[in-house]
Amino acid sequence: MKTKLLTAVLLGSSVLCSAAAFAQDGTLTIESWRNDDLAIWQEKLIPAFQAKHPDIKVVFSPSAPTEYNAALNAKLDAGSAGDLITCRPFDASLDLFKSGKLADLTELSGMENFSDVAKSAWTTDDGKQTFCVPMASVIHGFIYNKDAFKELGIEPPATEEEFFAVLDKIKEDGTYIPLAMGTKDLWEAATMGYQNIGPTYWHGEEGRLALLKGEQKLTDPQWVEPFATLAKWKPYLGDGFEAQTYPDSQNLFTLGRAAIFPAGSWEISVFNTQVDFEMGAFPPPVKAAGDTCYISDHTDIGIGLNAASKNPEAAKTFLTWVASPEFAEIYANALPGFFSLNSTPVKMEDPLAQEFVSWRDKCKSTIRSTYQILSRGTPNLENETWVESANVINGTVTPEEAAKKLQTGLDSWYKPAE
Repeated sequence: MKTKLLTAVLLGSSVLCSAAAFAQDGTLTIESWRNDDLAIWQEKLIPAFQAKHPDIKVVFSPSAPTEYNAALNAKLDAGSAGDLITCRPFDASLDLFKSGKLADLTELSGMENFSDVAKSAWTTDDGKQTFCVPMASVIHGFIYNKDAFKELGIEPPATEEEFFAVLDKIKEDGTYIPLAMGTKDLWEAATMGYQNIGPTYWHGEEGRLALLKGEQKLTDPQWVEPFATLAKWKPYLGDGFEAQTYPDSQNLFTLGRAAIFPAGSWEISVFNTQVDFEMGAFPPPVKAAGDTCYISDHTDIGIGLNAASKNPEAAKTFLTWVASPEFAEIYANALPGFFSLNSTPVKMEDPLAQEFVSWRDKCKSTIRSTYQILSRGTPNLENETWVESANVINGTVTPEEAAKKLQTGLDSWYKPAE
């Protein structure tokens, strides 16, 4: 009797364990560094997906941004990572694909909704395989205090000459710091400075691809000129900008002490909750009236499939939904400033986000020049560009010296493909 009872208990336990395993296997888990987005996934995105696919459960499980890469790699190596992997752009995700950790999504239904440029951050160097669904990009430009502009009787500038005339008028009045940007954190000078205005000079994708092919050098005039323009920003940055951090810059603008913020569109949702004045935005000024304008519309975030997922078909169903116009509209409006890469236009509700995304219709888009391939070696071109951008603004090196150092470093390890 005891033997039969024990057998029954063991069988029952086995059934329960199997049921638990099935329940666990039937749930998709998303790995991400965007812990700020937890509520958006739980309250908007996942419910929208499950309204159409009630049989597929989804859990958003983010890590701290600074710990994400290391934590994800450890989980993937241990076989404990989630089914869906939020993808950083370019090399970190490419390495995961090359090592067999991310599945090939080239033929995934929905991938036809994205252009080659939109997919470029998650496509192999030869362009033949794509391994993450593009989710969003961020756009560079300048956010300004509309109240300050109205008070001073100035309009958003369209040309470089107008830009510096505006800065002169703001500085002369003395009420506001013209530009809220510091150089202490280095990356701020490069990302919101050099990469913001640079595409105007090197003509966006034309110059970026020529640099990749070795047909242009960082010492060519079109790559040196943006450094020369950055050097002219120095008198407009306010006292002590060399010791000013990125959060300091944000505070100067949101507290109404600075008139213009050289920006990435990711600031929109942050600034919306902090400012008590109306904001506007303008794209990087062109060199002369009538010139083509260029914007950095940088591929920033995607999502891929863990090659070891126990639920690959359910995960592909979810990824196809992420590739849909429905997801694009929900995501872009839940996170204003993170713009859909889907080829279907998305109606934006936030006025500042509408302004940024409208530039796609009148300007040519590119991505940051240092991100694809050119920062794989040592010295790392992206990190070195941070340093040299700050040095140029600080006045410790000339634009020509900065460009020469960057090209010399790149030449030491990068040989363009024949």
